Amino acid sequence: MKIPRVALVVLAAFVVAAMVAAPARAQRWDKDTKVTFSQPVEVPGKALPAGTYRLRVLTMAAARNVVQIWNEDGTNLITTVLCIPDYRLEPTGETVINFRERPAGTPAALRAWFYPGDNFGQDFVYPKARAMALAAATHEVVPEVTAQPTPSTMTTVPLMAVTPEQKEVPVEQAIQTTPPTEVAQAMPPAAAQTLPKTGSLTPLIMLLGFAAMGMGAGLRLLAKRIS
Repeated sequence: MKIPRVALVVLAAFVVAAMVAAPARAQRWDKDTKVTFSQPVEVPGKALPAGTYRLRVLTMAAARNVVQIWNEDGTNLITTVLCIPDYRLEPTGETVINFRERPAGTPAALRAWFYPGDNFGQDFVYPKARAMALAAATHEVVPEVTAQPTPSTMTTVPLMAVTPEQKEVPVEQAIQTTPPTEVAQAMPPAAAQTLPKTGSLTPLIMLLGFAAMGMGAGLRLLAKRIS
């Protein structure tokens, strides 16, 4: 029985691809984070009962921050919300969740989420009516979405900000949406923000090259023995 040369090439390519894909699958580009709330929590457009949930960043072509909230095992999408950038000077090694203060007996409103090690996080944008109510109750500026976003308008729906005086202003005028100087200096270059901090890829490429050569020799030997 002879193994066609094309089959040997395909088999070798498959094994090398599997070696490359294994570490790639270990990386989470969506910043998947499991959080547990001991009390009900309000998120934009929805109230979540106490429980465990997953937060994931949705990568989009347009420059919009979008976060999805899933159930604990990540099988049921609960809601998708718009966010704006939030910044901190000193990152921490653990997840940080900030809330807006609410009157006693009412669910705390989710304000921002910071992923471990990041200087930048997600500031949650609320529907217009809720943003106005939150701004009045908390005496803080609250970002708002002016219309109910849909999958087709998620990247274009206008965003504003509501002041405690119930004035609507452009979000960029009321909230810092670009990195402050101190944060920008502390943040890594853009490429380092999108890729995990690793060493050079040269050793990996060399390792894969040697592995491919070894597999090729082994497959040729196997083909001779069974031919």
